[in-house]
Amino acid sequence: MVLGRDSILDLGIKLHGHLCPAMPWGLRVGLAAMAALGVERAKNKELYCNCEVGDAHAMMCFADGVQTATGCTLGKGNIAKLGYNKNAIELIDVKSSRAVRVTCKPERVVKGFQGKFFELRKSGVEPQDVPEEIVRPLVDAVWSAPDDDILVVGEVRKVDFVRPKGTFEWARCERCGEVVFGPGLRIVDGKVVCIPCSGYRA
Repeated sequence: MVLGRDSILDLGIKLHGHLCPAMPWGLRVGLAAMAALGVERAKNKELYCNCEVGDAHAMMCFADGVQTATGCTLGKGNIAKLGYNKNAIELIDVKSSRAVRVTCKPERVVKGFQGKFFELRKSGVEPQDVPEEIVRPLVDAVWSAPDDDILVVGEVRKVDFVRPKGTFEWARCERCGEVVFGPGLRIVDGKVVCIPCSGYRA
């Protein structure tokens, strides 16, 4: 599926669930990375993304923009969250083993932190409750700016990349009865069980 520029912004907003400036940052970073590599949005697993966001910080919404733009998604298993608590990605063209790192220009991000939107968010206002007249200009500013004004696009380079191999092997947990795929199986007291039933954390 080839998405036009307006369509991809609309799709990102629908996927993400609310209007905020961080998701469009992810769109822009993802689109710039694909342009640098000369690739299209992944339909299958043609691309792999190392996304540097963490678990609990401002601008985590960035990751939904990255997934929307690149087609690297949790469901396909072609995106990894590195937990660096940063807003950057490394996008890899699997076939050619070429990669590029793209991030947001720090000074532009810092400027955004000084506005009313982040004041409200820090005070506990949920993003969907921020008035659109406050958030829409921030989204428009990110979406309409030239790449050179808001992004740092690294050099395209070769990488040693081996795509994680999926499995079709499965079994039913002998305790809860649910279907579990290979890497999630454990042996406890001679029984094949899932991780939650095993008592292990992983």
